Amino acid sequence: MDQPNNNNPYEQSDRERRQKQQQELETLRLRQETARLKAAKRQRTFAWLRNTVILLVGALEILLALRLFLRLTLSNPNNTFAGFIFRVSDPFVAPFSTLFISPTNADASRIFDLNVIFAMSIYALLGALALAFLHYLQGRNPYGS
Repeated sequence: MDQPNNNNPYEQSDRERRQKQQQELETLRLRQETARLKAAKRQRTFAWLRNTVILLVGALEILLALRLFLRLTLSNPNNTFAGFIFRVSDPFVAPFSTLFISPTNADASRIFDLNVIFAMSIYALLGALALAFLHYLQGRNPYGS
């Protein structure tokens, strides 16, 4: 006698309404999870880009610092290591190579290359600008949430 009456239209519509609400909740959860996954993927991509910029600018700064050190310490440019450092760093110093006249000692053997220091500061500023731009882009959310 306590069994639900399947012929009662009010009971059927109530059951259907509850099922529909559960389906809507599941759809909402799926949409939220999809949005979270997209946001996590976007964050991972920006983190990878930031780390790449930091790595490349850091490697370039180390290369230019080695060049400056080798010039200051009178290294032999015919040495394999010194020649390699000079050859690899030449394209990065070339735009600034005639910007300043670098001071030398009395016999012009030890060179304090201001152009390399200027290049290092410009590349550091460009790296910081790239990181700021990535930060700006990351703040903008194209998914609207």
